[in-house]
Amino acid sequence: MRRLFIHGAEDMRLEEVAVPRPGEGEVLLRVRYVGICGSDLHYYFHGRNGENLVREPFTPGHELSAVVEADPSGEWAAGTPVTVHPARYGTPVERLADQPHLWPGGDYLGSAANLPHRQGAAAEYLVVEKHMLRGLPSGLSLRDAALAEPLGVALHALTVAADGRGDLGDRALVLGAGPIGLLVVAALVARGVEHVAVGDVQEAALTRARALGAHETFLVGTDDVPTAAYPVVFECSAAPAALTQAIASAAPAGVVVQVGMLADTEIGVNLAPLVSKEVQLRGTFRFFTEIDEAVDMLAANPSISQVVTHVFPPTEAVTAFETARDSASSGKVLLEF
Repeated sequence: MRRLFIHGAEDMRLEEVAVPRPGEGEVLLRVRYVGICGSDLHYYFHGRNGENLVREPFTPGHELSAVVEADPSGEWAAGTPVTVHPARYGTPVERLADQPHLWPGGDYLGSAANLPHRQGAAAEYLVVEKHMLRGLPSGLSLRDAALAEPLGVALHALTVAADGRGDLGDRALVLGAGPIGLLVVAALVARGVEHVAVGDVQEAALTRARALGAHETFLVGTDDVPTAAYPVVFECSAAPAALTQAIASAAPAGVVVQVGMLADTEIGVNLAPLVSKEVQLRGTFRFFTEIDEAVDMLAANPSISQVVTHVFPPTEAVTAFETARDSASSGKVLLEF
């Protein structure tokens, strides 16, 4: 079978390897689509994602759809369409009983955090534990189902914003309209938020946001973004200037959710309005159960599939990664195996 391996910065190869065999409690999948995430881009272009260095040939990819190839237990029939929850949770922590994605010692498909690396999904075949499988409802295509994992990330950001209560209010601002920002927009619209505003430095990204239902857009650097105007703000770009804008745009007693993965270093951000307005700044990381809602939301809202702008075969993986890095020309980029 064919499998992508990253050997170092800008060194990615499509190689022939043996088809893996599922063990007890595992299932063999025939992978169909794999989404390219920001972490995948870091691994390819820099040979690292933050502190996680590529130290051995490494297969990226944690956003995927597939069909069951073989389940030795017979529980999952061959040909069943699925997506995958990529997490294996670590050591339980009592006070985090409802947040296992924050337990120490866990891992994630397509992560170089540990050695050996947790190899990812960018291959023709993949073995995963059965508990990671999520069956797809009738009518949800395998192409669209590859969005389940990143939509789960977006939905978890909404969970954090609402403090678990489900109430998001009637106005929200999303800063950064890359793939995750667009999925936050789509989730807010699907949840019925009356006014969803979006800011980005790229007009093409704003065009994609409007197609997903954004009610108002701001070209950052040209348009004035309202201040003290939004009960909840989602910062999805990981740019320090955008976090400053998010805090400024939050209404008194509002919430800012940091969705974009900030660099692990000191950054210059104006926090003064956070104090004077009693704004809460909250982080969000991956998800727990939200992938299940994501699957249902994708099935009920086919327009979300517009987030996907490009699909490439694995033989054009380098071009796919270069396209995904260009936020002016692309939304979500998929590899089709």
